[in-house]
Amino acid sequence: MITLVLFFILLALGLPIIFLLIAVSFIFVIEVDATVLFSSFAVQATRGIEANGFLAIPLYMLVGELMTRSGITERLIRVADAMMGGMRGGLAYVNVLANAFAAAILGSATAQIGVMSRSIVPEMIKRGYSPALATGLTVSAGLLGPIVPPSMLMIIYGTLAYQSVATLFIAGIVPGILITFGFFTVVAMKAKNLPAGNPEETKNRPPKAWVLDLLPTLIPASIVIGVVSGAMTPTEAGGFACVVVLVLSVFVYRTITWKDVVPMLTNVVLASSSVIALIGFATLFGWVLSYEGIPDILAQLLLNAAVGPISFLLLVCLVVFVLGMFLDGIGIMIVIVPILLPIAMQFDIDPIHFGVVIAIATLTGLVSPPVGPGLYIAMEATGLKMMTIFNAALPFMLAFLVCLVLIVLMPWLSTFLPNMIGV
Repeated sequence: MITLVLFFILLALGLPIIFLLIAVSFIFVIEVDATVLFSSFAVQATRGIEANGFLAIPLYMLVGELMTRSGITERLIRVADAMMGGMRGGLAYVNVLANAFAAAILGSATAQIGVMSRSIVPEMIKRGYSPALATGLTVSAGLLGPIVPPSMLMIIYGTLAYQSVATLFIAGIVPGILITFGFFTVVAMKAKNLPAGNPEETKNRPPKAWVLDLLPTLIPASIVIGVVSGAMTPTEAGGFACVVVLVLSVFVYRTITWKDVVPMLTNVVLASSSVIALIGFATLFGWVLSYEGIPDILAQLLLNAAVGPISFLLLVCLVVFVLGMFLDGIGIMIVIVPILLPIAMQFDIDPIHFGVVIAIATLTGLVSPPVGPGLYIAMEATGLKMMTIFNAALPFMLAFLVCLVLIVLMPWLSTFLPNMIGV
């Protein structure tokens, strides 16, 4: 009980999640008088980051960093604008479509929200959209990043659950499309109150412009084809994608030089180090809780409350949603997957479907006050207040939750495509 109270106090004081996990682990060990565990802290923290699958994380982060620096995002926005910009509320559709394109390259919601908040939001405001709507839509559509392959959350889940990351990548495609159309539906409902499109901008685009702006689609294509065909592991596909982006950026678009590579690598090292450290300390926290049987208590509560696989998954989504209001999505996944996956297996839930549901459910925390890192990123980029952004994002988040419930109710949305192509 003391640990729980201190956890929320430290959280309210704004202690970073990594230090919060360390502090709570120490406090819990002292509270239950199990100080013998201290000698194994370093071993358990490092054990959590030894899995080979985590090698893919810095590679996909490098893909995102190269994309951000090279202006590829703007090219994706131009493609989306040429396709849908002539409709009423066209730039809102463009926002969703450009986020779907970018999701297939970045794989990270926070990175995507940061990039899009600085690129498409100013353009939407210039064309007459309210700053709140533009930002709320961008924050919501940014959640497509960890669903459409490649996905960092899928990599982490696959490594923790001993499931094929390639299968998880493919399993995220149909749910990603469903959520994209969910956002389109909300935009369509709001379209009559949105600015008219500019059809002139979609006409007379020279073929060369189309080719140059569509070249970035080679990046996700190379990842998916390489992984599905078995020619590459997800880690190797990440390395190959880095090469593709680097060639496009340096030799085709000429937007970055070799001098820019070292600062980008520095950023990737710092960002991936924080993620890896979070994985290690979240593993430590989960091990400490396991020592006192806390996971078993939680598992028994869920088993008693759930009457079948659907109710179990809905309860898991609820637990993840509450935790997501305070904890980072990666930390949530690392702590709860080892606890909940065995229970899911008892309910005959496909582990791939379970991974897709967990990955999507953790994303709600990115736009949930009071922590909501996606909201903070958008606040920094636009200067708007948190609740202003959250209120504008709420209709899109309701669509997101409806899609999540549909995915829970219809497991084939996650599994039929991997089964069809035999991965």
